[in-house]
Amino acid sequence: MDSSTNSLDDVSADSSAEFPDRASMMEVRLQAQEDEITLLKSSLADALRRLRIHDQVLQLLKQQVIAVNPSAARLLSQACCSDCSSSSRKLSSSSASDGIRHPATSQLSDTTVTNANSQRGSSASTDIQTVPATVDKSTQTESTPSGQDSAQDRVPLHGRVQSLQLEDALVEGPSVSEGNRAKLHRVPGMEEEDEEPEEDEGGGRGEQEKDLTWASSVEEPIQPTTIRGLQREDLLDGSCSPEDPGSASASFKSSDQNLSCRSGPLSPIHEREKALVRRNSEKLGNPERQRKRLDKKAASSANLLARSPSLENRAKELIASAGSPGSRRGTYSQGQSIKMFIRGRPITMYIPSNIQNYDELKMEPPSERLELDWVYGYRGRDGRANLYFLPTGEAVYFIACVIVLYHINNRTQRHYRKHTDCVRWLDAGSFLCVIDDSNDHMLSLWDCTKGTKHAEIKTTNEAVFAVEFNPRDSTNIITCGKSHVYFWTLSGGQLTKKQGIFGKYKKPKFIQCFVFSLTGDVLTGDSEGNIMTWGKSAIMRQTKAHEGSVFTLCTLQGGGLLSGGGKDRKIIRWSADLAPERECEIPEKFGAVRTIAAMDEEELLVGTTRNAILRGTFSDGFVAIVQGHVDEMWGLATHPSQNIFLTCGHDRQVCLWNTEEHKLDWCITLEEYGLCAGFCPNGSVVSVGLSTGRWMVLDLLTREVVSESTDGNEQLSVMRYSPDGSFLAVGSHDNFIYIYSVTESGRRYTRFGKCNGHSSFITHLDWSKDGKYIMSNSGDYEILYWDIAAGCKLLRNRFESKDREWASYTCVLGFHVMGVWLEGSDGTDINALCRSHNEKMVAVADDFCKVHLFQYPCPKLKAPSHKYEGHGSHVTNVCFTHSDSHLLSIGGKDTCILQWKVIGGGVGNSRERLASASSTSTSSPEPATS
Repeated sequence: MDSSTNSLDDVSADSSAEFPDRASMMEVRLQAQEDEITLLKSSLADALRRLRIHDQVLQLLKQQVIAVNPSAARLLSQACCSDCSSSSRKLSSSSASDGIRHPATSQLSDTTVTNANSQRGSSASTDIQTVPATVDKSTQTESTPSGQDSAQDRVPLHGRVQSLQLEDALVEGPSVSEGNRAKLHRVPGMEEEDEEPEEDEGGGRGEQEKDLTWASSVEEPIQPTTIRGLQREDLLDGSCSPEDPGSASASFKSSDQNLSCRSGPLSPIHEREKALVRRNSEKLGNPERQRKRLDKKAASSANLLARSPSLENRAKELIASAGSPGSRRGTYSQGQSIKMFIRGRPITMYIPSNIQNYDELKMEPPSERLELDWVYGYRGRDGRANLYFLPTGEAVYFIACVIVLYHINNRTQRHYRKHTDCVRWLDAGSFLCVIDDSNDHMLSLWDCTKGTKHAEIKTTNEAVFAVEFNPRDSTNIITCGKSHVYFWTLSGGQLTKKQGIFGKYKKPKFIQCFVFSLTGDVLTGDSEGNIMTWGKSAIMRQTKAHEGSVFTLCTLQGGGLLSGGGKDRKIIRWSADLAPERECEIPEKFGAVRTIAAMDEEELLVGTTRNAILRGTFSDGFVAIVQGHVDEMWGLATHPSQNIFLTCGHDRQVCLWNTEEHKLDWCITLEEYGLCAGFCPNGSVVSVGLSTGRWMVLDLLTREVVSESTDGNEQLSVMRYSPDGSFLAVGSHDNFIYIYSVTESGRRYTRFGKCNGHSSFITHLDWSKDGKYIMSNSGDYEILYWDIAAGCKLLRNRFESKDREWASYTCVLGFHVMGVWLEGSDGTDINALCRSHNEKMVAVADDFCKVHLFQYPCPKLKAPSHKYEGHGSHVTNVCFTHSDSHLLSIGGKDTCILQWKVIGGGVGNSRERLASASSTSTSSPEPATS
């Protein structure tokens, strides 16, 4: 696992202003999290190294004593090295093979050593002894000078276990006297767990007996996940064990608070340090006892890992789960937490206090369900044959994956939702003629009643725009497209074609449409604005109809003809012999004429290229009965107290919709496209964030801009008011959250502060119920918390926010919504989510055209949900209405708005569900996703 990907959650808080050096911040991020398996290996290697250090201490001591007093070699060998002399190794070879880093110099002064018979050795002065320094790459350390200040006492910012330098030098001093004492540093890990310091017998005995004192230090094992918010007080406490944060094993404790939990080289202990409390001090008056002590200390060091009973099981768990997606539960210094992985990056989420038995939580799909209630929009910008009027009084058209049957007079909709991708064409009949979108544009004939294919043939490599059966002869089929008209004949299950001949007429670039006249002739409309009349396979007549392309032709019952123009936006009525009778022009805001469907001889339905369906006559004009966006949408907001909602998108339109009347209340066009929106809690104004960093506040009644501002020069992603409406948070792609104080009922805005700490663009944010805090997500999967009341301060200890209640929940990363993520998600699979106001449901918009409905909370991975289809593109946003009666979902490229009705539902809110789940255990498997 790349360590650079493991640093974007727990350590993200130190991106604040306290660390202005960007390079240092990145170093901390890269080094603070390390692979746990590497840690385990390093710990094992460290335990073995400490055993070797024990041997080397004895060897070094022996060499030093021999150098001072050669006559003491025999006594020292008998007292301390009788059991290990055969296995002792030379210090130089041991250092090279073990990779132990030794100090460059070790000084010997005039010393005395007490032997087994209490004899004093003679004094001598020695030169400085040089020991070659080696480096173990797996346990590399940094030099730390003696007397370094407390800034160096913190845990080193390295993901590897730190080794200790061994400085075993006898204390400097004048010529040996009776009161001199020989002192050595005690190597950590060699003290006894149950050993207590021995007191000197008599006040002056220290002057009469020479004892060898060991000063202990602690080397802290790096925890599986370093919590960046860990305070220095925890370190000085000796809380070094990853398994028991509140206490440390006795072998890792030190009474010296200045040395507690510190990695690095040991400093020489001078006479002025006698005031320090030394642990496990002992006398060398009894060599046999000293030998047993040293053997016991070596055994204690060998049992280094055994002192954490769960470490072995933890190692197995780490090995089994390393690098795998999903979640892992861990215990940290501040409480229980869950760790999930997205694209290999760990995201830690702390378990709230009211959940006592997380493992026993049972995830179920919600009792509520969704039912498609209304479809806003129409696909006219690039569709053909996309609007018909049925004898039932219904207009049939399509958008996204839904076929809509809209009863015009009753204002009701029916929906056909069996398609799995966007619909591009619509027709009806017992036989179906299909042209696919392959390079060869294969033409196939199907029996709709039996579902069998009758014939198939390649048409052309050029684009094909229309295909239709001859109503007078079902064995004849016409296709048209780029620079061609083909006449097909079906005979004996085989299709043959004859190409249309333009003769003396200019061949147009595109043949856009065609119809069959009552006399059986074929009439085509082309990109030159002409209507051509074809006999069999040759042109008989050409009629100039429009400026620009003829997009559509429609025959009337009386033999007349209707044509719709692109560039001129005109609708022209022609007689049976193609004499113009009447014409009208549709408003420019609706675009060009895409399709015409006759309701009767007078009333028409007109589909336009700007995704609107108009109803009207030549004499009365046309009004829109269906409207929609014409480009990708991202902004969605529901009113806090009314059944209306607002959308904005890349078409630069801001639209206000009515969920009860199923219509567009108003629409305005901006200079830049909008990406996000939010209603003020008083409901009188709405803020819209744009693509340039500019945002504006609109009055709902007058549609006027009452305030506007600009924050940065990158696009804005979220606009969110605090619950009481006193603040507005603006999330930007420049990594900042801008906070504004709001006055005058949402009409005056003053910059309050800026949240600085995210390392990627802001994606989602929510306010706490008390309006004092913000939770935010970013593009690199961070979860950060902010104290707005304290001046937009970053809360570095995320554990403190685990029980905070949120006024809304739209952040896609968090403990309460962890279960919405699928295994193996890459972090962009979920575009948006929204918790219902009653806190019982959470709706999710994913990248696979689906809307999901989960139970809230859903804090366990693979939580079951209800899935709903209808969108033909990535779903960009979802939002519940103020009463939770409906859910709105918007699509990306399909430009579709789906309004879902919430049906069913049980009793109780999220708190009751959590309390019930925490107090009730179950062994039944989780239900499968529906």
